Amino acid sequence: MNKRQLLFLRDVLVYTFTSFGGPQAHIAMLLRDFVEKRHYITEDELMELSALSQVLPGPSSTQTVVGIAWKVGGLRLAIITFLIWILPSAAIMSAAAIFYKAFAGHTKIAEVLKYIQPMAVGIVAYATYTFAVRCLKSQASVMLAIGSLIATLILQNAYAFPILIMMGGIISSAWETQPQEDELRVKLFANVNRRKVSYFIGILLLFAAMGALINRTSPFSLPIRLFENFYRNGIMIFGGGQVLVPLMYTEFVEVKHYLSNSEFLSGYAIQQALPGPTFSFTSFVGGITLSNKGYSIGGQLVGSLVAVIGINLPGLILILFIVPFWEDLKKITRIKNSLSGINSVAVGFMATAFVLLTKPFSGDWLAYGLMAGTFALLYFTKIKTPVIIILGVVLGLIF
Repeated sequence: MNKRQLLFLRDVLVYTFTSFGGPQAHIAMLLRDFVEKRHYITEDELMELSALSQVLPGPSSTQTVVGIAWKVGGLRLAIITFLIWILPSAAIMSAAAIFYKAFAGHTKIAEVLKYIQPMAVGIVAYATYTFAVRCLKSQASVMLAIGSLIATLILQNAYAFPILIMMGGIISSAWETQPQEDELRVKLFANVNRRKVSYFIGILLLFAAMGALINRTSPFSLPIRLFENFYRNGIMIFGGGQVLVPLMYTEFVEVKHYLSNSEFLSGYAIQQALPGPTFSFTSFVGGITLSNKGYSIGGQLVGSLVAVIGINLPGLILILFIVPFWEDLKKITRIKNSLSGINSVAVGFMATAFVLLTKPFSGDWLAYGLMAGTFALLYFTKIKTPVIIILGVVLGLIF
């Protein structure tokens, strides 16, 4: 490993511990530190990687920084970068899951949770609003969002999500793609390395097929089924962590009852106060799930590990296999056009999550006030989410 690559890893480590604020803030930091300061890649390359991460399912910030690493030093540097980026926040969230049960019943902790849980719902509300403003640009996109909201509220089934995502992508692709562009699509696919394409699709679907079998076979242990749950979510999450939260809430809280509403919101609030990827929240969910099923600390660590690996693996496979021939794929209009429909459906998922998350606070006017106040702070000021969560902790300790 040469000097430039070691310097790159050092910068990744600094980025890991200072990257608050979600994907938009992450891109600004990468532009400042990795493009303008260090010149690891050009601004155009960064914007293309960011666009690619939006087209692919999985964690957008993780895929972007891993894509930069691949361009700087190939596969080995990309894997090391992924581990540096994901492990610190995942380890903290795993520890939070282990100690949550011990401290959640403490009076002061309960008071703190009473404040930060509704504030976490306010953060979800703001994420839903900003995502909707960015994605709902046409009447068709609005109808797709409303349709997915109604469908998920009625069905509340984990397998409704991939079907609705696929339908949204197909509808927007068919609606927005001109007929003459299909001929270009055929020519471009002829230039793509088909063996490489079939490789990554095969790997991706192999795990999905195994997961479907495991999910229907009772002798398999819960950690293996949990891996399937997170891997499946990793395949179908477009739009990053703000879409991950509603998907997981519906499946793990409302449908499967792996953890309670209070546990879910507490973990999400803790994650919002940390730097790094939102997907590290899965470490908390995995650990709490196995804790609730009677597993020891060792089992909880396994739960955190399989959750983090499962949720990140599809996106990691995709970014590492697609970056080398993105120049061809980015010209295929149908791929780009499908994204608007997928994101419109995701807006509906997020709105569903907000509705479901508010149900436990029925009649609690303090909770409603905290939700509204959090939304207002994020909308009208430049205060970041970690500061808001810390403010909630302080209010809980004082009152």
